[in-house]
Amino acid sequence: MEEEELGNAVTPRAKKDVAPGRVVDTYAAQCDTCHKWRVIDSQEEYEDIRSRVLEDPFTCDKKKQVSCEDPADLDYDSSRTWVIDKPGIPKTPKGFKRSLVLRKDYSKMDTYYITPAGKKLRSRNEVASFIETNPEFKDAPLRDFTFTVPKVMEDTCPPDAKLASPAVTTTDDVSEKSFKPNPFKG
Repeated sequence: MEEEELGNAVTPRAKKDVAPGRVVDTYAAQCDTCHKWRVIDSQEEYEDIRSRVLEDPFTCDKKKQVSCEDPADLDYDSSRTWVIDKPGIPKTPKGFKRSLVLRKDYSKMDTYYITPAGKKLRSRNEVASFIETNPEFKDAPLRDFTFTVPKVMEDTCPPDAKLASPAVTTTDDVSEKSFKPNPFKG
């Protein structure tokens, strides 16, 4: 459901942080009408679409100067590793950044929240502790910090996943009935 290229993932990087090829490089949403994939310009715009997609499905005409008659921006294929986000995940609270990192073995993604000061929060408990010790963020609802991870689409992973460097695309699966590359096993 989510992918980003234009919204850049995490800005500060520590020595042991992730290689650039394992973060989301493109965000996309699937049109509920024509089922074509459209690149979403920023992580913030993508999160807005994802948070409302159940009550307000994404359609091509919601992008400036785009219609269902235009060719797709992206094709679902193995030229990149695709991950599908769950619809309805809330937008990241203002000032924070949600970061998704693909594990080296392509087994799953990990979710982190980056604070405005660049601190990486790895769990709901760390988020709660941060908010408690930083009262200026007391208006950031804890329920809006979700560590739900997108599903890695195995059919788009390279054959030898441990040796390859992925280009990850996050997509919004806005129409489960129309787009089913692989059934979810969960």
